[in-house]
Amino acid sequence: MKKVVKFGGSSLASAKQFQKVGNIIREEESRCYVVPSAPGKRNNKDTKVTDMLYATYALAEKGKSFSKELDQIKARYQEIIDGLGLKTDLSGEFKTIEKNFKAKKGTDYAASRGEYLNGIVMADYMGYTFIDAAEVIRFDDNGAFDAETTNQILGERLENEPKAVIPGFYGAKADGSVVTFSRGGSDVTGSIVARASKADVYENWTDVSGFLVADPRIIQNPEIIDTITYKELRELSYMGASVLHEDAIFPVRQEGIPINIRNTNDPSANGTWIVASTGQKSKYTITGIAGKKGFCSVMLEKEMMNSEIGFGRKVLQAFEDKGVTFEHMPSGIDTMTVLVHQDEFMNKEQSVVAQIQRTVHPDSIEIESDLALIAVVGRGMKSSRGTAGRIFSALAHANVNVRMIDQGSSEMNIIIGVENADFEAAIAAIYNIFVVAKL
Repeated sequence: MKKVVKFGGSSLASAKQFQKVGNIIREEESRCYVVPSAPGKRNNKDTKVTDMLYATYALAEKGKSFSKELDQIKARYQEIIDGLGLKTDLSGEFKTIEKNFKAKKGTDYAASRGEYLNGIVMADYMGYTFIDAAEVIRFDDNGAFDAETTNQILGERLENEPKAVIPGFYGAKADGSVVTFSRGGSDVTGSIVARASKADVYENWTDVSGFLVADPRIIQNPEIIDTITYKELRELSYMGASVLHEDAIFPVRQEGIPINIRNTNDPSANGTWIVASTGQKSKYTITGIAGKKGFCSVMLEKEMMNSEIGFGRKVLQAFEDKGVTFEHMPSGIDTMTVLVHQDEFMNKEQSVVAQIQRTVHPDSIEIESDLALIAVVGRGMKSSRGTAGRIFSALAHANVNVRMIDQGSSEMNIIIGVENADFEAAIAAIYNIFVVAKL
């Protein structure tokens, strides 16, 4: 058994948290490769080290003094080092950082130093080999991640390193210039390391005990999902659910490596397993609920539009020409609705409408704003009769007016459009009918 373990910023915010992480790693010999994030917040009023680095580099870019700010970052790491009783000396590293900040090496370089330094501390603490991600995670000359080159370089390096720490969030081009992944990039690094090392499991340790059925800001203490498929996770992530960075799914999905979301502060909890496929039935008919506010619908009506060749293409062309992306496109015999992000559409509304009028001559166009979309997702929905009926019955009892319905051909998700003002009530109603009432 070989495991890759990634720890988020909250799991490594202090020496006390580091000790929890050390205990978790030592508990199983199979936890071979560690991917750390930069130290996160120690409390609600604290600042993440990555944010401190951004602010410090902004001063350097303006040619202002940043010694005070860099000293504060040094102090964060020294507090961890002293708390762990280590003799790690980062003074040389900070001299290099200071020099490169003055040379204006870029925001990617600046942001990556949080993970880089934490990786050095983690390697010293665990007695593992430190591997700089810049040496093994490759980006091309345009700054795009080069998956295959990375897999080859990293795979060859790890063959000779049975225990290693590889910092998350960044890599480098062939010339050595540092490039970072987008938000949540340490999740991506963990997945890349899991693929390259041919790991059996990728454990992603964070501050929650798994993937939740619904947003805890809307539902108090929502249930944890035991097992979720990659497809279900993608549907929920797309609609706003956030535990794992979306891009982190793909490297392990290629190799069929399961992901286990775990809680550093509650290591006895089983967490959530993310798998390619499973014969296990969901605890409930649905797996999860997620959604977003701030959509706008453009509904066209035209008699016999279904017999007009190219009608849909011409409509979507109007949105594309004005740089507006669409989210969903439910249609009927004589109607077609295009759902778009409201903030992206409103300034281009009339130019899009004018082009639609010129090209397809609809009988009418109606625009409705302030809509929210909710995705109800679950592999169990396919084999359960009356799922849609129970959803709409629950919404009716909650006095929520449904503005749109769109069900995918996979029968694994149903998208519902409601008014922004009904968003929270709608999610609560759906959660209650399936999870609380267990229907």
